[in-house]
Amino acid sequence: MEKQQRYLSYLLRLWQTSDGQQQIWRASLESPGTGHRHGFSSLEDLMIFLRAQMDRSAEGNEQSRARARHDDK
Repeated sequence: MEKQQRYLSYLLRLWQTSDGQQQIWRASLESPGTGHRHGFSSLEDLMIFLRAQMDRSAEGNEQSRARARHDDK
């Protein structure tokens, strides 16, 4: 069975801004393949997005393996 390697690639931008009282980190991710950009108002939101992308990629890998097993029958 062929082992499929998956990866995710983004350009990460981080910057600080102020809400008038304190400094806040902002972030954006840009997909180099599509140019699509995602903006995040907190680092926590950034991490939630990345975790969801990794989970989605893992699910896609599992579906590919299931199809390959089915095709082998």
